Amino acid sequence: MPNRLANATSPYLIQHQDNPMDWWPWGDEAFAEARRRDVPVLISIGYAACHWCHVMAHESFEDQAVAAYVNEHLVSINVDREERPDVDAVYMEATQALTGHGGWPMTVFATPEGEPFFCGTYFPPSPRHGLPSFRQLVESVVGTWQERRDDITSAGGRIVAALRERATVPAPGGPPPSADQLDAAVQTLAKEHDERHGGFGGAPKFPPSMVLELLLRHHARTGDGEALRLVDRTCEAMARGGMYDQVAGGFARYSVDAAWVVPHFEKMLYDNALLLRSYLHLWRATGSGLARRVAEETADWMLAELRTREGGFASSLDADTGGVEGQTYVWNPDELRRVLGEADAEWAARLLEVTAGGTFESGWSTLQLLSDPDDPQRWSGVRDRLRTSRDLRPQPGRDDKVVAAWNGLAVAGLAEAGALLDRPDLLDAAAAAADLLVAVHLDGARLRRVSRDGVAGAPVGVLEDYGDVAEGLLTLYAVTGEAAWLTIAGVLLDTALALFPDGNGGFYDTAADAEKLIRRPQDPTDNATPSGAAALAGALLSYAAYTGSERHRADAEAALGVYAPLAERHPRYAGWGLAVAEALLDGPREVAVVGAPDSDRTRALHRVALRSTAPGAVVALGGGPDDSPEVALLAGRPLMDGRPTAYVCRQFVCDAPTTDPETLATQLARDG
Repeated sequence: MPNRLANATSPYLIQHQDNPMDWWPWGDEAFAEARRRDVPVLISIGYAACHWCHVMAHESFEDQAVAAYVNEHLVSINVDREERPDVDAVYMEATQALTGHGGWPMTVFATPEGEPFFCGTYFPPSPRHGLPSFRQLVESVVGTWQERRDDITSAGGRIVAALRERATVPAPGGPPPSADQLDAAVQTLAKEHDERHGGFGGAPKFPPSMVLELLLRHHARTGDGEALRLVDRTCEAMARGGMYDQVAGGFARYSVDAAWVVPHFEKMLYDNALLLRSYLHLWRATGSGLARRVAEETADWMLAELRTREGGFASSLDADTGGVEGQTYVWNPDELRRVLGEADAEWAARLLEVTAGGTFESGWSTLQLLSDPDDPQRWSGVRDRLRTSRDLRPQPGRDDKVVAAWNGLAVAGLAEAGALLDRPDLLDAAAAAADLLVAVHLDGARLRRVSRDGVAGAPVGVLEDYGDVAEGLLTLYAVTGEAAWLTIAGVLLDTALALFPDGNGGFYDTAADAEKLIRRPQDPTDNATPSGAAALAGALLSYAAYTGSERHRADAEAALGVYAPLAERHPRYAGWGLAVAEALLDGPREVAVVGAPDSDRTRALHRVALRSTAPGAVVALGGGPDDSPEVALLAGRPLMDGRPTAYVCRQFVCDAPTTDPETLATQLARDG
């Protein structure tokens, strides 16, 4: 019989519904059961695209004998970290504090009050590499619980007290990062840049999406050529390596090596939404053909592989295919010959770095495209045949839950790509995803974190949901001029300002009325996605630029105070907050375009405004001064001589209006 996870929204939890483990979903009922039985709690945290999560499930959670022992002595809770990032955050902090590292699957043993007393990650089915087997670990925990209960409860109490002490609300922040501090941040990033392979730091190497946006904005504001070089080098290295899918587009989660050769094959919506925007903005700044191609291919991949029937975007594709990591994606010379024939196979092997020895396991190679093909037409045909053949292989599973924050990132990237690349299908996809977020995830003025098959799940939205969805809707407004998106973004921002502040200018990651955990999570630094605080600050700043709201601007500035000390010391972990600070220093520029929406002249001005690289520039589009009364930036902006007109402003102080696209471009390129 399926266990309690059968009715979950999360595909990750549903994958465990037939385990012999007597799993509970996260909730008060599970902890009440542990108190009733007077047993400890096992909390296993993972996600659908996690390779080692699947391995541990097959090795231990599907083992009848192991499951019987666990069921007899513990209450077991399974958590999808993507659905409950708040639960993941507090127990990850405990895991890192106790072990010095973290990862998934996360394995936590806690008291019935939820206080962790032992933490780890993956445990094998038999002892190896200094790790006990999972069964041995459980037996040890049970024995200690039965024989030395006081030791466990006191340890749990000390751990929670220490975490709460570390999480004490910081003193009120200072001013936002200054120009000098942002200069220092870029200098630090230049020192950490891998000159040989691009990117920052060593293996494993992750796509530095938020840092790329910081560097692009810094270059746009200051003209710093080094900042642009770091972006160009990193983006080219990622796009030519094995982390980028040379056959179908889209990026894997990270590279296991420093040279971007072998990816961890899971593909995440958030990575691709963020990188779509990074490559699009690089193309906007430089005209790079490679950047434009990768942006467009990434957008096409998102629509082809992650779009749901309801118009949203699924969370991820698994790293595994049939339990084998990367099986769908890798090639060897024999397989190339089978698909392409001798001549094309030999040519493709040289082009794509496919060798007899291989770059991956068992003589297989990941595909790299280290230089442009000498025969683009031949490459196009080869690529199509490789993709057709690959589509016949077993395919990785898809986690089709829709996460609000990540769909907000997708809306922003696709909306901009649709407008800048003349791809109305991408803009339509962005609008459809936004429609789903409003229709399904928006409950009054509150957001629900996830949905599946058009039905919202129980978890309430966290801070990043409000920040990223607002960012997506504001971007959609900029490219469409439909004021409803601006209005809804304002509702979300006001909700966030009511429910998430810490009282010192910063923000918690969970709402004031959210479920109480062992501590209330708060982390202003980026992880795989922009931090909730940075995302909210960016959306607040843009909204203030549209509406003239001093309150929203002041709240954005206060939120940025925490990033000033991070600018010089740890800029790699504060990229989005520092990118917002770049926008604040630049104004941000406010561009009002007024004119008939079906006029070629209006469209030409609007396109120039959207092509501007000015950091965080906002663009408002309206038919005339009375067309959108709720948009203060458009108020009192008449047409000149009856012709479509553009106004470039900073905090509503404007340059002379212009009807000429070239003059508008010059105004937008002008330094502050």
